Amino acid sequence: MTQLIVGAYGTSQDVPQHNMLGLPALVAELQAQGVDAQGLLDGTELSQAQMHDPNTRISHRQKVAIFANMQRLMQHAESGLRAGGRQRISDFGIFGYAMLSSENFAQAVDFGIKHIRLLGPVFEKSFRLEGDEGVFVAQGFFALGELMPLATEFWFASIQTLIQCVLEKPFPSVRMLLPYPAPAYWQHYEEAFRCPVEFNCPVMEWRFDASVLQQPCPNANALTSAMSTSFCQQLVASLPDESDLIESVRLACLSRNGRFPGIDAVAATLGMSTRTLHRRLAEYQRTYQSVLDEVRCALAIEFLQQSDMPMDDLAAQVGFSEAANFRKAFRKWTGQAPGDYRKALRSAV
Repeated sequence: MTQLIVGAYGTSQDVPQHNMLGLPALVAELQAQGVDAQGLLDGTELSQAQMHDPNTRISHRQKVAIFANMQRLMQHAESGLRAGGRQRISDFGIFGYAMLSSENFAQAVDFGIKHIRLLGPVFEKSFRLEGDEGVFVAQGFFALGELMPLATEFWFASIQTLIQCVLEKPFPSVRMLLPYPAPAYWQHYEEAFRCPVEFNCPVMEWRFDASVLQQPCPNANALTSAMSTSFCQQLVASLPDESDLIESVRLACLSRNGRFPGIDAVAATLGMSTRTLHRRLAEYQRTYQSVLDEVRCALAIEFLQQSDMPMDDLAAQVGFSEAANFRKAFRKWTGQAPGDYRKALRSAV
C-alpha cells in the first residue's frame, strides 16, 4: 500500500471558513421538487443573497444546519444524489477550473486533495494508491450522525460530477464502502456511481481503476492551470486556522484517561486564569465542554477499534460513571450505538 496524498481537513465547527461553492445545487433540487428553498437557511442566520455571494464564509456548524434543513424539506429520499448530479464545473469556482486545466488526472487529484479546504468538505479527505486501485478515503464522518447518508450522497455525487467534467467521460469506479446501513433506495447509489456499494462498513472509501490517473485531461492548459493554482493557494492561505490553544486544551484533556481535568485545572496547566481561557476559547466560538467531548469521542472510538473492553470499563475510561450515559453520549456524537459500531468493525474483518 502506497500513500500518495493526504489532505486532512479539521478545525473548529464555528469558524467561518467554508464558502458556498456547490451549495446552490441544493437550492436547485428543492426548487425542482416544488419546495420553497428559503427554508434551507432556517436557523443559519444566512440570507438567500449570501447563498450566491462568493465572499460569504460560513462555519461547519452552519453547513451541517443546511443539510439538516435539506433533509427536513426534501420530497425524495435520494435528493442528495440528485442535487450532486446537478453540479456544473462553474459551481466549483476557480477550484474547478484548476482541476479542469490540469495536465493529467493524477495532477488534478493532487491539486484537489491539497486544496480541498476550498470546497468546505464536511469530513476529512485523503487519497492513496493500493495496487491497481486508487482510493479516496473520508474520515471524521461519525460526527454527522443521522445526516451522514445525505451529506455523503451529496458530496460524492458532486465530486463525481466534477471528475467527469475534468475527464469528459465516466469515472471508472470499482467499489464504494460506506459506514451506515443501506437505505431503502440503495439501488440509486449503484446507478449513480456505476459500481457495487457496500454498506455497514467501518470505513468510508471510494475505489477506482488507478490507470485513469495517467490519462491526460482534455482541457489541459499549463497557463490556466498555473494561474488557477496560484489563486487557490492564496485563497487557502487566507482561510483561518484553528488556534494552537485548541490543541493545547486537547492535550491537557488527554493527560488522565477516565479522570478528565476541569477547566480550572486546564487553565492552570496552560498558565492562565479560568476566565482568560473561557475568553480565548470564545474567540474561536468554542467552549471547554465542546473540546472535551471531541477528546472523549475520539478515545471511545479508539477503544472500540483496538480492544474488546467491556462497555462498562470503556465508559469509565472516557469519563462516564454509567455505561448507559456513555451509550447516550456516543450516539449523540456519532449517530450510532457503541455496540453497533464495534460489530461493524468485527464484521469487516
